[in-house]
Amino acid sequence: FWTDVSEEAIKQTHINQTGNVVQNVIISGLVSPDGLACDWIGKKLYWTDSETNRIEVANLNGTSRKVLFWQDLDQPRAIALDPAHGYMYWTDWGETPRIERAGMDSSTRKIIVDSDIYWPNGLTIDLDEQKLYWADAKLSFIHRANLDGSFRQKVVEGSLTHPFALTLSGDTLYWTDWQTRSIHACNKRTGEKRREILSSLYSPMDIQVLSPDRQPYFHTPCEENNGGCSHLCLLSPRDPFYSCACPTGVQLEDDGRTCKSGAEEVLLLARRTDLRRISLDMPDFTDIILQIDNIRHAIAIDYDPVEGYIYWTDDDVRAIRRAYLDGSGAQTLVTTEINHPDGIAVDWVARNLYWTDTGTDRIEVTRLNGTSRKILISENLDEPRAIVLNPVMGYMYWTDWGESPKIECAYLDGSERRVLVNTSLGWPNGLALDLEKDKLYWGDAKTDKIEVINVDGTMRKTLLEDKLPHIFGFTLLGDYIYWTDWQRRSIERVHKIKASRDIIIDQLPDLMGLKATSVTKVFGTNPCAENNGGCSHLCFFTPQETRCACPIGLELLSDMKTCIIPEAFLVFTSRAAIHRISLETNNNDVAIPLTGVKEASALDFDVSDNRIYWTDVSLKTISRAFMNGSSVEHVIEFGLDYPEGMAVDWMGKNLYWADTGTNRIEVARVDGQYRQVLVWKDLDNPRSLALDPTKGYMYWTEWGGKPRIVRAYMDGTNSITLVDKVGRANDLTIDYADQRLYWTDLDTSMIESSNMLGQEREIIADDLPHPFGLTQYNDYIYWTDWNLHSIERADKTSGKNRTLIQGHLDFVMDILVFHSSRQDGLNDCVQNNGHCGHLCLAIPNGFRCGCAAHYTLDPNSRNCSSPASFLLFSQKSAISRMIPDDQQSPDIILPMHGLRNVKAIDYDPLDKFIYWVDGRQNIIKRAKDDGTQASLHGPFTVMSTPNQSQNPEKQPHDLSIDIYSHTLYWTCEATNSVNVHRLNGEAIGMVLRGDHDKPRAIVVNAERGYMYFTNMQERAPKIERAALDGTEREVLFTTGLIRPVALVIDNKLGKLFWVDADLKRIESCDLSGANRVTLEDSNILQPMGLTVLGNHLYWIDRQQQMIERVEKINGYKRTRIQGRIAHLTGIHAVEELDMEEF
Repeated sequence: FWTDVSEEAIKQTHINQTGNVVQNVIISGLVSPDGLACDWIGKKLYWTDSETNRIEVANLNGTSRKVLFWQDLDQPRAIALDPAHGYMYWTDWGETPRIERAGMDSSTRKIIVDSDIYWPNGLTIDLDEQKLYWADAKLSFIHRANLDGSFRQKVVEGSLTHPFALTLSGDTLYWTDWQTRSIHACNKRTGEKRREILSSLYSPMDIQVLSPDRQPYFHTPCEENNGGCSHLCLLSPRDPFYSCACPTGVQLEDDGRTCKSGAEEVLLLARRTDLRRISLDMPDFTDIILQIDNIRHAIAIDYDPVEGYIYWTDDDVRAIRRAYLDGSGAQTLVTTEINHPDGIAVDWVARNLYWTDTGTDRIEVTRLNGTSRKILISENLDEPRAIVLNPVMGYMYWTDWGESPKIECAYLDGSERRVLVNTSLGWPNGLALDLEKDKLYWGDAKTDKIEVINVDGTMRKTLLEDKLPHIFGFTLLGDYIYWTDWQRRSIERVHKIKASRDIIIDQLPDLMGLKATSVTKVFGTNPCAENNGGCSHLCFFTPQETRCACPIGLELLSDMKTCIIPEAFLVFTSRAAIHRISLETNNNDVAIPLTGVKEASALDFDVSDNRIYWTDVSLKTISRAFMNGSSVEHVIEFGLDYPEGMAVDWMGKNLYWADTGTNRIEVARVDGQYRQVLVWKDLDNPRSLALDPTKGYMYWTEWGGKPRIVRAYMDGTNSITLVDKVGRANDLTIDYADQRLYWTDLDTSMIESSNMLGQEREIIADDLPHPFGLTQYNDYIYWTDWNLHSIERADKTSGKNRTLIQGHLDFVMDILVFHSSRQDGLNDCVQNNGHCGHLCLAIPNGFRCGCAAHYTLDPNSRNCSSPASFLLFSQKSAISRMIPDDQQSPDIILPMHGLRNVKAIDYDPLDKFIYWVDGRQNIIKRAKDDGTQASLHGPFTVMSTPNQSQNPEKQPHDLSIDIYSHTLYWTCEATNSVNVHRLNGEAIGMVLRGDHDKPRAIVVNAERGYMYFTNMQERAPKIERAALDGTEREVLFTTGLIRPVALVIDNKLGKLFWVDADLKRIESCDLSGANRVTLEDSNILQPMGLTVLGNHLYWIDRQQQMIERVEKINGYKRTRIQGRIAHLTGIHAVEELDMEEF
């Protein structure tokens, strides 16, 4: 047997084995097992651990491990046994060095040597002469004494360098020495005949003599029937010379022989990366690590005494997990919509699991196996943490350490919520219930107190208020409260009445939650215990009654016990919430628990993957989520103003929307990709949108000067007016079965209907105060009324048989029926997206492939190509693309995140990256036109410290790309220099800098090897050119300039153009500086940028909020090509790149 300190284990093998030697690990999870001794009679292993400061024993096969000594040990090292007399001996080289002896059953402990001793290393027993030998590595001697420490004698003195271990055989003593790296020997009585037996060993450690006379046999009481002991039979120096003992943490029954089946009370402990259990039955409080994989950041922990599972939350894996008390059977129960699950609680009677989450700010519940999940509380929670349950009374309690810290309670189903404590709280981290005494205890990490209150909120008292620097985990069992402290790195306990306290474990970092519990004893019951209270899914016991409830998405039948998946339900938007009402079980409306809704307007769904889509006119986004509220994501976040109409094409998986602010109808894939503008000419406030993908038509209403209802193909073409004698028509709805249109008219307060061509008009209802939202399902129409705050239904043909579905509703914007029959049918886009690369758009009797805006459909194909020539223009926090003279698409905002104060833009046509100067962070960034950054290192940046909001060392002003050498030139306002970076982000260096230089605008003419820049020297601005390495500088102009702000090169014409913001004129010259002429100097107010595309020169005027152009050769035909664009900052043209020429 040997110990391995690096593998932290005790191992075993057989002597004289041939072939591969098998190493068996017998004991693992040790820290520093420095000493080992084998009881050859009782068949036991004894060992010391100098890190945990413990001495332990186990069977030779590693079973029934027990801690014998855990107190008053400092650095225990060598250990030796005398089984014939039942004694064990060990050395301790800690603060007070000594040699001790005790019974091998841990009885009669006594110090036998404590003088003239410093580093007692080796220890061995001469069984024949009953002598104890030890070596002292600091005092350099080997001494011997009687086994009680008396009659001490020197054996070897003064000449030893660093003896470590010691053994003997016959008359000879052997020892290892660390410094000489040898094994030495001498006579055991006189120290004479000193010799070196073996030298130049790498690192000689322990040494033993293998010989029968070192381990003589004799009879012991443990031989018959293990001494009658159920587990350990340990030898003892006292009559009857043995005693029965139990594995660590387990108590002996009253018969003194049998061990209980295990620990009866335990403390379960969550550390960041492991879970531990500590038996509370025995005084040694040994912590045992549970063998569970993949614990990355365990926080909260609880236990179910019925099935014996430990439950815990993990903040890093974002999951709730469980395993048995011994670490086996680990399972992951919940993983979705888990952000920061800080608290967990087991309802051991109803078999439910509760948890708090400070990320989603919710309290949720599932069955103990992770099924039937339901959100109980999702409002007015700031930072919910600890949660405890009282299944006997039907209450739950939780703490919230947010802005206004509080302790709250509610029935177990989340109803009847009220605040118990909201004064003098800081960070109430811990919470514990005393079920027998009806008291609630809590620990506060900010006020550093442990307090108690009656569960009804009366009699608040402080139990403890000193030396509690940062309480985190907190639990109560019997008479004691246990807690973990982050700063003291300890677990302590306090008597709940006497307030006396003691330490359970000291100096253990990363302590999180803890739970003191009885392993099998169960307290209390309620009707949920029997047959789950008759409930099909969730059973909640409350002070009033036992209530059944359903997981999200299911509805309770009228028997109030059974949950079913409802076929159809109403879904409607109401400001910051989206609600659902079942149409079958007449249940109350339920808010779908969505995060981040501000002002929901239009609404639709995709029944095939159970998702809803909605527009938010306050956030100006279109979002989607599953019906249970999970996986909320924004699909469209840019270029929306008032998206008040929206519909899902469930066949082509496209999303259509109408925006009354931008006056556009657009389409994209349901995930937001491949966005294209379908209609933007002659649109006057498009409002409501409906699709008939089977037939290939889309319908919309307009609320402009002449309100109307329009039909077009779903690709936006062939639009015709169906209805023009109408007011503002809202919530246009198609009855697919009977092929009719329905709408509410806000100006006449009527609900009307027509056939699909706008004829055969009928008034369904004309006596309503303010109908607004409308939907149809089966034989009914459902509508909302803003004056009555209600949802009603009536026969769809006659408007009769009206029924109130729901009252007391605030401004419901959109309403629809979620049911599969609303999304039936087939068209060519269903299979494989019609083989289209981007969009499959339905049209009557067929389909057409469509492309993202500005992309073009390849001839005879269904794939799309990116635009080759276009204009990019930037505003303060947006970059847009437009193709002048393109009749297919208007300008569009590119979906690029995090734009702040864009100052200049450029484009690399090879890798198709847009580059821009970010004036907020003073860095240069890049992205593709779909917003992806497509590089391993996040945004491409040309500076060292992107984390500072202001970066004074570098301040990029303008940039220009050399596509031939893959480099980027940029001017810096902070260092007044021209710099070069490779396009992979690598800095090349500074190419131009002079004493009075102030280079600002820059343009690279890579084809001819020059760069042109403005030099804004005090009162004498210049335009200069230089070679690309900064040499060959020459000044082109010094006169007729005040503030030249932008330059552009045209190599086809061989011209340089520039614009002067103070002179308000645009000029040009040859590339050498000759032939300077003025192109334009009237009605330019605040020119910012300049670029050439095709035959035109374009510029932006920030004050007039527009982009203008003239013919580049002569300055003729000045036209405004885009107006009403606020905060323009830059413009850049991209010409088609001829790859052969390149």
